[in-house]
Amino acid sequence: MSDQVRSPLGDSPSQDSPALAQSPHETDLVLGIDLGTTHSLVAVCDRSGPRVLADESGRPLLPSVARLEAGSPPVLGEAARAAAGDHPERTIFSVKRLMGRSLADVADVASRLPYPVVAGPRGLACIADGEAIRTPQEISALYLRRLREVAAANLGRDVRRAVITVPAYFDDAQRQATRDAGRLAGLEVLRIVNEPTAAALAYGLGPQRRGGAATVAVYDFGGGTFDVSILRLVSETDGESGEDQIFQVLATAGDTHLGGDDLDAAIAARLAERAEAALGAGSADSPQARQVLRLAGEKAKIALSDATEIEAEVVLSQGGFSEPLSRETFEALAAPLVDRTLDACERCRRDAGVSIEEIDAVVLVGGSTRIPLVRTRVAAFFGKAPYTALDPDQVVALGAAVQGAILSGSRRDLLLLDVLPLSLGIETAGGGVAKMLVRNSSIPARATERFSTSVDGQRNVRIHVVQGERELVGDCRSLATFDLRGLPPMPAGIPKIEVEFLVDANGVLGVTAAEVRSGIRAAVQVVPTYGLTAEEVDRIERDSFTHAREDMRRHRVIDLRVNAGLDVKWSSETLERVRGELDPVYVADLDAKLAAVRGFVDAASRDADAVDPEAFAAARDALNKTAMRMHEVAIAQSLRDATT
Repeated sequence: MSDQVRSPLGDSPSQDSPALAQSPHETDLVLGIDLGTTHSLVAVCDRSGPRVLADESGRPLLPSVARLEAGSPPVLGEAARAAAGDHPERTIFSVKRLMGRSLADVADVASRLPYPVVAGPRGLACIADGEAIRTPQEISALYLRRLREVAAANLGRDVRRAVITVPAYFDDAQRQATRDAGRLAGLEVLRIVNEPTAAALAYGLGPQRRGGAATVAVYDFGGGTFDVSILRLVSETDGESGEDQIFQVLATAGDTHLGGDDLDAAIAARLAERAEAALGAGSADSPQARQVLRLAGEKAKIALSDATEIEAEVVLSQGGFSEPLSRETFEALAAPLVDRTLDACERCRRDAGVSIEEIDAVVLVGGSTRIPLVRTRVAAFFGKAPYTALDPDQVVALGAAVQGAILSGSRRDLLLLDVLPLSLGIETAGGGVAKMLVRNSSIPARATERFSTSVDGQRNVRIHVVQGERELVGDCRSLATFDLRGLPPMPAGIPKIEVEFLVDANGVLGVTAAEVRSGIRAAVQVVPTYGLTAEEVDRIERDSFTHAREDMRRHRVIDLRVNAGLDVKWSSETLERVRGELDPVYVADLDAKLAAVRGFVDAASRDADAVDPEAFAAARDALNKTAMRMHEVAIAQSLRDATT
């Protein structure tokens, strides 16, 4: 909030996490959909429990692959995937990695894709389909529409309401893009749920020890993303409703650019080197070659999860070759990627404030967790064998179906408390950040804080909403700005501007600002034009630790400069009114203290890093203590003037 300052008498932030509201349509089924990078699937939870719904061929998994045919309906799923090598530039896969992202964000991903990725509206990453441009939401809507058809065939009726899962580290833009895809598919998306949280819901269906509690880590290594969440599962009993299970997410971490696709790419890169050597330079550069090598890498990864050695067969337009691959070779390629997942696990553990020993169970989710190296390294990190009772490809959809049952009212014994992945706040005068909701706050969440103006007669205030862990706005990511206009002209520091942050159960942020005296209000729903890259998430977390001390120091100096500036202004104005009624020795002392604070304010305006915050704070405190006598005289003068 570049034109305003925290009120010296401002309210401290308050947070509230209300219980989830039930849908009024309690008798309707709600679908649980896992819209995955590699595969998508749909589940439902009714009186017989949660179950995944299979298509007419008995397949529960729909490959997230679409072939765009000019003048013909798109080809979806296994049919598109099987013929991907024959139609490399028209076969779309891994579109989840493009959802809600700008072309600049996904430049590295796009360079490895055989189909054309171009800049669409507002610079968003889109797919070129001949002369047409298709958004990732449109492609995802094809999968969602197909899953809706599968559900209708299984249930004997159309179901339009759904819960869709997303990676925990999807930001507002990526979540909104997912909701848009659902709307395009004719679905009413009741809730966006984090994938690790959905997995915990699925695993929580079994009987729990009455009155017991458990701390669970959910390690979700999927096709395109990695997430880890640490949850507290609590069973509570009351005399009326029996036993309730509460799932509270303590912390989450992850990487939206790390998944099985990257393992495939690592093997494909090795095979590409072999192709260049065997078939000549440039043999691996065409879209057709990249598609064939990607599929060969995926096939090898799956095979090496069971076998210790395989022969990879690759056929390109220039000819074919075979390459022996051992599990040892694959694990050497995969090790750096697995290390990145374990680094995220350690960050998550620290954020949750628990030790390894306090984690009671580890749940594996996602097809990449079938890899022996992954299971071995995860077991070693957490010091216990991971729990794999449910199919890692299906567990997220099952959990989404359970959440759907909660929303429909058919499951009343579960409560889901999810968390924010990064802190949210607003800019304050001088470029500081007032954090309204800190990362890992449970959602739904609400926070309010009171601010004021820093300029006399200020009529408009700009509200700048940011996301990140640093103390200064320049080091955080801008989400949105909006203006609170038409304020009554008042002296600086007098208006009372109450700002409210409300994050709904889908993780979508709404910000409202109101001037308390006049009732003037303004609001915005934050839907940024593109999302965070994995590198940005890593940098935000890393920098928040690296620069914590200097950030706090600089933020304190900025706040002192703004508030001390107001103190000097008010005290100087008051002194001019009552100077004649004060002892000259006292006035000289007060002038000296005003000059000292004014000097600190001027120095902080030039270079905040050069100012000692302790000395600044001491000078301000000395001024305010000395000025108390002057203000008493000013009040007495005002009372006399009022009675004459």
